[in-house]
Amino acid sequence: MESNTKGAATFYQYKLIKKINLTPVKLRIYIALPLFFVVLETVFLSWWSILFMIIAAPVVIWIQYVISRSVLVITGHPIAKRWKLSFRLPWLGYMPDQYISYGIFRKVQMHNFWIGLCIAALFIVWSPPAFTVSLIICHLWVLFPRLYTLLRLNREEKNGMLKFTSTDVSYYSQ
Repeated sequence: MESNTKGAATFYQYKLIKKINLTPVKLRIYIALPLFFVVLETVFLSWWSILFMIIAAPVVIWIQYVISRSVLVITGHPIAKRWKLSFRLPWLGYMPDQYISYGIFRKVQMHNFWIGLCIAALFIVWSPPAFTVSLIICHLWVLFPRLYTLLRLNREEKNGMLKFTSTDVSYYSQ
């Protein structure tokens, strides 16, 4: 029995469907956003907002890490060697290190978005409003590139694979 190696697609062959480029201009705007919001928050809420924003950043990264990891463990997806903490812009936080299914990535990010907002809203009871606003701004800022990716891929087939690099996001389908 001969194997057909020419022209026959196997399970491991994927076709690039869409590539979302992350230009230096977009990256500069992304980096400037928290500075803009710190100035607004300082003017309208409190001078302590600068300190609150510095404290909120690692708190948000930790909250999103716990939510992401919990969603992956509860749904039974393998995470060993596939997800890692990233400190590269714009992919801060717990990100896939390899190709990842679009469905899994979307599920993790939607849980991150809603549960993270609820946790940040709970802080209004125990902390100053400026800290709660800082948590929400940091939360949305960290998730912004991921949500932008999901929005750009909204009309594509849902059974593809994603690959994240520092310069682009590639969406592949079989």
